[in-house]
Parts: sequence; structure tokens; C-alpha cells
Amino acid sequence: MSSWFKRIKQGISTSTSEKKEAPDGLWHKCPNCKKTTTVKDLKEHYYVCDKCNYHNRINSREYFEIIFDDNQFEELFSNIYPTDFLGFKDLKPYSDRLKDAQKKSGLKDAMTVGTGKVNGLGLVVACMDFNFIGGSMGSVVGEKIARSIDYCIVHKMPLMIISKSGGARMMESAFSLMQMAKTSAKLTQLANARLPFISLMTDPTTGGVTASFAMLGDVNIAEPGALIGFAGPRIIKETIKKDLPAGFQSAEFLLEHGFLDFIMDRKELKTRLANLLSLFKN
Repeated sequence: MSSWFKRIKQGISTSTSEKKEAPDGLWHKCPNCKKTTTVKDLKEHYYVCDKCNYHNRINSREYFEIIFDDNQFEELFSNIYPTDFLGFKDLKPYSDRLKDAQKKSGLKDAMTVGTGKVNGLGLVVACMDFNFIGGSMGSVVGEKIARSIDYCIVHKMPLMIISKSGGARMMESAFSLMQMAKTSAKLTQLANARLPFISLMTDPTTGGVTASFAMLGDVNIAEPGALIGFAGPRIIKETIKKDLPAGFQSAEFLLEHGFLDFIMDRKELKTRLANLLSLFKN
């Protein structure tokens, strides 16, 4: 056999920088059913596979395009930047990791906030971006949620948070963990102002995000098949020494056990969101 045909390296060697959330290029293969389609068609189907209904991960830019009328919105709090308070270093300094993430993603941190109209009804949307250090919750994420709540109270508007996160950002240590209490306390202020909070959980919503604001919605909803939980299945299995039920921590499992109000297909997101907002308004 010719040497050019031999496999030299085993396994997957794609670098993190080459991995995309929303598909890039001309073609896309569904990770679930392996159907190949054009990215143009995938976008027209809201990045959902038209064969198996697999919901591909997307970020704030794509969600805002789906939710807001004519993709018209105002970005809020874009001047908040993360800081390496602790001079943290693991494989490389946190300050360098932040610069790399900002360069690769084009974002300042793992959350983007926008305000606009949904079928003519005002809404503030705070959306997490998984391609910025795994959507981890650091000080900026907590601060943007807090300021979003203040903005909602002043302008008497409802709030929606779209969660997509691996949990707290370990590089900020206690500063990150403090955001759990901070965001929960601020949501109490929103409730006292009698303004609705809609929590949309997407794949994955885990760790400290699940243990704080993600599960505190007046309405808790999720996308089909989303992984939602605190600790991962492997950790839980090792702790309780038992096999876990089929579909454990999926959106469908959580709906069946009362953690969610309903599961919402992304193709229906804007219509059902507008219906919810009109009900709250009335």
C-alpha cells in the first residue's frame, strides 16, 4: 500500500480554535443522524436538522436574529470587560486565555445582552455564548445579568435569559461563585417589581448556572434534547454507585419530573415567546 494512504495519527486532532458553534462553510453534517445539508438550508431551518430535529448549538447573534423583529435590537452593557483579579495561571495565564477567547470569538465575554421587540412587544434578552470559554459564568456574566435586571425595572420590561454554559469559571474562583448569589438576589428584585423572567435552557446548561438563575424563571423552558443538570452523569453515578435512568438530565427527563414548564422547538421560539409576553402583559 502506498505510504500516502496510511493513517499516521489516530483519533481526532481538530484544534479548539477550528471548532465552530454555528456551522461555517457550504455544507453541514448533522452530528446526530449524519444527514448532510447546505448551511443555507440549515440556517433557514433555524439551525435545526430537518430530518431528526437535532438542535445545533448557536450563539447570541443567531438567537437575536431569530427572536427580535427584523433583527433590530440595541446591545446593552457592551463596555464591560473581564479582569484577571487573581493573576490565575493553569496551563497558561488567565489574562492570555481571555485575549485568545476574545480574538477567536469576537466577543468580550460569555454573555451578550440585547433589547428589542418580539412581534411588537418589548423584551430584554441576555444570551450566553458557549464559544467563549465554554460559556462559563464569571464576574462579567453576573454583572450583565444584574444590570439587565436594573434596566428591566427602570423600563418596566420582561427579561429572558438564554443559558448555555459549563458552569462557573474556575479561573475566577470565589468571584465566579459569588455570581450565583448575586444573580439570585437581583432576580428577587425583578420579582418584587412584578416583572416576568423567562429562562430558556439550551444544550448544555450545567454547574453553577443551573444552580442559580437558570432554574429561577417564572417560566422555565428548554430546547429539545438539551443537557440540563448540576454535576455530570459520571460524577453522580460514581457518588451514588447506581446506574442512572435512561435519558437522565435531558430536557425531556426534566419535563417529566417537573423541573420544566415545557420544551420549545426553536422553530416555534419567536411565536410562543410572543404569546407568553402577551399573556404577562394582560
